[in-house]
Amino acid sequence: MAYPSDRPDLTIKAVPQRHPFRWLAAGLTAVLIVGVVSSAFTNPRYQWDVVARWLTDGTILSGLLLTLQLTCVSMVIGVLMGIVLAVMKGSANKLLSSTSSSYIWFFRGTPLLVQLVFWFNISALYPRIAVGLPFGGPDLLSLDANQVITPMTAAILGLALNEAAYMAEIVRAGILSVPPGQIQAANALGMTGLQTTRKIVLPQAMRVIIPPTGNQTISMLKTSSLVSVLAIPDLLYSAQIVYSRTFQTIPLLIVASLWYLLVTSLLTVAQSFVERHFSPDADRPDRRFRRSRPRQEGLT
Repeated sequence: MAYPSDRPDLTIKAVPQRHPFRWLAAGLTAVLIVGVVSSAFTNPRYQWDVVARWLTDGTILSGLLLTLQLTCVSMVIGVLMGIVLAVMKGSANKLLSSTSSSYIWFFRGTPLLVQLVFWFNISALYPRIAVGLPFGGPDLLSLDANQVITPMTAAILGLALNEAAYMAEIVRAGILSVPPGQIQAANALGMTGLQTTRKIVLPQAMRVIIPPTGNQTISMLKTSSLVSVLAIPDLLYSAQIVYSRTFQTIPLLIVASLWYLLVTSLLTVAQSFVERHFSPDADRPDRRFRRSRPRQEGLT
């Protein structure tokens, strides 16, 4: 019996598939990249010396610090409110679930810039902010709205309340990802609601909640640049103050962009570590064994 290897004329010759358009696209992309990089370093109008001089200037760094503060405070408030809204939306009480749904519908349906400007001008609707008994009762506390709602307060309100609407859906999706049978099994074992949430629901829900929350944090950092319309000296507004005085618009915008890129890159790295910790196979015994197994030297 003759095999194909014994008959040269019957030997199968594997020919790799050609991809001419793939190579053409790669060549065009390479030419485009080289052209952009060459233009960036040969065009004197970029003024890289000006970029280097302002990159670590005190005005820019103070604006960067304020941007980070806005991001952290707004995200913390947004996450906490999002958890409350997610629980309300999943409640059997129709009033609570409807209120949460209406909140999410409103704040996701209107532009954030409009919300920021609205909170900044809230004193036009309520000149005084009063706390007291409803329906004409006496006021226990009454404050001037212009003194309470400062530009910084309006920025935090706008960013945090808008973020809470998105975080509510993220948290709700994480809770819904836990199979109902596991919650029923926990109840059958006599676990309390708090124990079920802490030991059963949250460890599994976090694997769904963490990745989009990291994306929302990065988005919040960039979205915080909208507060520049309220004359808050964040990173972008600080750059605008400088180039309105020096007329070096492009270099200062490059400075702001470089700082945004640097911080978002650091947040992306931190997000990857957190996601790896909460990944589905993070608690597998074989992974723990590989991490804890001592290195054996001298073996071949």
